[in-house]
Amino acid sequence: MTMNTQLEIFYEIVMIVFGIFIGSFLNVCIFRIPRKESVVVTRSHCMSCGEQIKWYDLIPVLSFIILRGKCRHCKTKLSLQYPLVEFTNGVGYAIIVIINGVSVETILYCLCTSALLTLSVIDWKTYEIPIVFNAFIGVLGIIRLLTDYKNWYVYVIGFVAVSSFLYILVCATKGRAMGGGDVKLMAVAGLLVGWQNIILALVLGCIFGSIIHSVLMRIKGKDHMLAFGPYLSLGIYISMVCGNEIIQWYLNTFVKR
Repeated sequence: MTMNTQLEIFYEIVMIVFGIFIGSFLNVCIFRIPRKESVVVTRSHCMSCGEQIKWYDLIPVLSFIILRGKCRHCKTKLSLQYPLVEFTNGVGYAIIVIINGVSVETILYCLCTSALLTLSVIDWKTYEIPIVFNAFIGVLGIIRLLTDYKNWYVYVIGFVAVSSFLYILVCATKGRAMGGGDVKLMAVAGLLVGWQNIILALVLGCIFGSIIHSVLMRIKGKDHMLAFGPYLSLGIYISMVCGNEIIQWYLNTFVKR
């Protein structure tokens, strides 16, 4: 095993661990932001008995396993969301590092992954995407534009390429097709990933949404109303990870003869 390979493995492990710890904070955001509670001032507490949680019970994933998924004080069963969000965020970080290496783009994409994961869970529960997440992704998009200013038009076009179409759709259907949060999400995400990748993200999001929600309606009796944010977020994540490769494959397969 070469030194470079060892460093790559080390970076991947560090990113997984870092992502898992960030995932712990994401759980705080998921529970508190919809309730308009502070995510920095109020100390972590049990949602059932209100008892403050000690630091040694806040170790991501590990504490959940040690406590067997129950509150130390009231023994109320804890949601599987805690370890799942933490682990998913860690894996999401690691995949981006493996594909893109260590760079400014990787950092921006990892931060965006956390925002997408958090807003997806909130949207799934409340059918609403809090504006703070779109604003955060927008800041990441501006940073991306500034770090690749020679290709500024790619990101500016990305800002309007999908969002303008969705906005017209929302106006035409008087908000029945989707919410304004989805439009804003695709605008700021387009600013981050560029016009080609945001179009791909929309296509993937529509495919995932139609397939998965159809299955949920049949199996769990879900109604026709769906939270589109999680599916769009999955499409955006795939576009960040391997969007360019998917687009190139499509062009080589179906366009170039």
